[in-house]
Amino acid sequence: MADDQKQVEPEAQEETKAEEPKEEKSSKKASAKVEKLVDAVAELSVLELSELVSALQEKLGVSAMPVAAAAPAAGAAAGEAGAAADEGGNKTVVMTNAGANKIGVIKALREINQNLTLMDAKGMTETVPAEILKDAKAEDAKSAEEKLKAAGATVELK
Repeated sequence: MADDQKQVEPEAQEETKAEEPKEEKSSKKASAKVEKLVDAVAELSVLELSELVSALQEKLGVSAMPVAAAAPAAGAAAGEAGAAADEGGNKTVVMTNAGANKIGVIKALREINQNLTLMDAKGMTETVPAEILKDAKAEDAKSAEEKLKAAGATVELK
């Protein structure tokens, strides 16, 4: 039995040695304060992590922006370049009045442009005239116009 323990100990020492260089590398990159935070966060449950994220977003006044949000912006830039060549069917949607049902209009704005935050959509309803879509395809502009009118906004196509 003593032989079994002797065999286990060298294996455990090898694992510890293998882990030590990783810890040394991470300690060079982060200060002791950051390491303590990382250790504390690593011990949290998923629910606690969710609460932490929400609290940090509220305290710092930021929101989590998905990484994929940059892709539609790049696609829109490419679409605008292609749209410049085909200007005949492109429309700009301008909201001239948000109407009495601002909540419905905010929902419609966020449905039309999913990259809008709640604050951005609210700001558009408060600062009219607001450009909703620029150089959009005719069918997209018409669809956006119908959604906003259904929500109670006054909209112009240019």
